[in-house]
Amino acid sequence: MTTTVPRVVVDDHPMFREGLVTCLSGDVAEVVGQAATGEEAVEVVRRTDPDVVLMDLHMPGIGGIEATRRIAEACPRVAVLVLTMLADDESVKAALRAGARGYLLKESSPSEIRQAVDTVMHGSAVFGAGVADRVLAAASSTGRDRPSIDGLTEREDEVLGLLARGLTNAEIAARAYLSEKTVRNYVSILFTKLGVSDRAAAVARARDAGYGGAGSSGDGPGS
Repeated sequence: MTTTVPRVVVDDHPMFREGLVTCLSGDVAEVVGQAATGEEAVEVVRRTDPDVVLMDLHMPGIGGIEATRRIAEACPRVAVLVLTMLADDESVKAALRAGARGYLLKESSPSEIRQAVDTVMHGSAVFGAGVADRVLAAASSTGRDRPSIDGLTEREDEVLGLLARGLTNAEIAARAYLSEKTVRNYVSILFTKLGVSDRAAAVARARDAGYGGAGSSGDGPGS
């Protein structure tokens, strides 16, 4: 018996959304839910537990970035693939920071969308035409002379960079597209990994390692 692959489509334009449903439905795939707002997207994903979510960014309510972040935190197994008209650097960076595994523009063909969905479903990242060059350029520039401390994950490294710049938990949450509770958890983990007992010591340790300057990982969205 063939198992169907459950998918969710999120877009606030009904006709475009229906077109995506048709595009993604087939013998081994089934669209198990649709949503027109970020809040609906989070609820539908929690209820249907899909493998892939095709996510628009510019929508009513909390929008696609925040919806992606909440889905990534609550359902880390679910792959979010952004499909949007927004091609600017900040939108791409924000989506990836929120946990998206891929980023396509709405000019993509149906075959490109289907192939991208399969790619993220199997654990790989995918970036469409007009986006890949931006991602590679950003990775190249941020990787040059970048401070680092062994043993930190990418997210922990990002939070440490913001911490070293003197940002509060609320400010870190806003820049890293995380909840304040999640930031508090990261800060606690950093204390343990850095072998310190308070925020001041963590900041000192980070600055000694080169964090907090203009070229550090703390230069997130909005900086």
